[in-house]
Amino acid sequence: MTVTRPAVPLIEAELAERVLERALQHGGEFADLFCEERSGLGLAIDESRIERVQRGSERGAGVRVVRGETSYFAHVDGLGEADLERAADTVAAAARGDRTEVQALEAAESRPLQEIAVAPSDVPAERKAELLRACDETARSAGDEIAQVQASYAEGNRRVTVANSEGRFAADDRTRVRLGVQVVARRNGAVETGFETLGGHRGFELVEEGAAERTAERASRIALTLLGADPAPAGAMPVVVGGGFGGVLFHEMTGHGLEADHIQKGASVYAGKLGEQVAAPHLEAFDDGRLPGEWGTDGIDDEGTPTQRTSVIHEGRVTSYLYDLVRARKDGVASTGNGRRESFRHLPIPRMTNTYIAPGEASPEGLISDVERGFYAVSFAGGQVDPTTGDFVFGVSEGYLIEGGKVTKPCRGATLIGNCLEALGRIDAVASDFEMKTGFCGKGGQRVPVGTGQGHVRIGELTVGGTAV
Repeated sequence: MTVTRPAVPLIEAELAERVLERALQHGGEFADLFCEERSGLGLAIDESRIERVQRGSERGAGVRVVRGETSYFAHVDGLGEADLERAADTVAAAARGDRTEVQALEAAESRPLQEIAVAPSDVPAERKAELLRACDETARSAGDEIAQVQASYAEGNRRVTVANSEGRFAADDRTRVRLGVQVVARRNGAVETGFETLGGHRGFELVEEGAAERTAERASRIALTLLGADPAPAGAMPVVVGGGFGGVLFHEMTGHGLEADHIQKGASVYAGKLGEQVAAPHLEAFDDGRLPGEWGTDGIDDEGTPTQRTSVIHEGRVTSYLYDLVRARKDGVASTGNGRRESFRHLPIPRMTNTYIAPGEASPEGLISDVERGFYAVSFAGGQVDPTTGDFVFGVSEGYLIEGGKVTKPCRGATLIGNCLEALGRIDAVASDFEMKTGFCGKGGQRVPVGTGQGHVRIGELTVGGTAV
């Protein structure tokens, strides 16, 4: 049976309104109150033993007053009236200036996005431990060269309520589940690692019916395949980027550059490029916080703005930046629902949700068959991007050589080196095999869940940094 969780506010609207009045008692143009209650469970298996079981919960609130471009912020543990008043008084003691009146709060329509078939909290911990043991056994059954298996399971529920001085009063109920499997294979002194994840804004049903075991199988396959890898080639060549996790390349090289705080500081190569052609006309890209079941999906952002599907590149032109309320106010536009924060202890800042290149019409095989000699980057091991210049370096965790239009040898030690605007402009084909993957994005000392995705994408020319001679 599928259950849709109602988003029940954590506090009454009357209390929220009193707290906002108190926060603005000495002045300020805008105030908001962010209340949060979260709980979670994590388990891990290492060397076939359940090594870690962590369970936790907390509740608290953050109060913010904005005056000009300055934000005053305080947070407290607890959601009692005295707790909230203490946070409001702390902020009010710092803020000075003309006072804005608090508008009467109106409850926003609750629009639960996610249907939870099996609430993780209803599943015994032993069943979750069995799931990890199944991952361990599946990975080890791939062969005697499997030397080490680690797997982890995490679930969390996060209820939030947001009220602000402009009358918004909204709540959200977020349940997430994530599984990760890392496999180490060893042969004749060579050691390689395979890593695979499965996650979503979903219930326990996400990891059932063999899904966990399939995740372990993929991790094993990657590790064993890379054992036979040759040194990666070096030089400029066509690069086919794999679907799913390949989207992290777009997330890093383009998505961050479209976040409005970078734009307003002039610290992005996309500043001033709204409406400019930066890619071929066939390229469409989105940030979508409402994709059902995806890892970066929420009903509202952490400022109470309903999440939305934002076209960031349409027909190759930059069409929108990603805004929270403060940066949107400065540019005189509406927030795109991208004000996110790690917890009630943090200020919201513009962040991506689920960012992806829309599927094209090509096939992955077609993209590869047209390449005489090139590189196939399936997944990445992290990288660095200078948002001011757009220059990037990414490590490739799984890559292959393309020869004569076919994928031939696995390669190790590859990096992709380039500039984001040049790479974006050289995407000459996008495949239809769209897939999303999960990850955590770090920015400003905060870590939030994000989704990345795409079908296979071909970049006409990119520099591959390898060690082959």
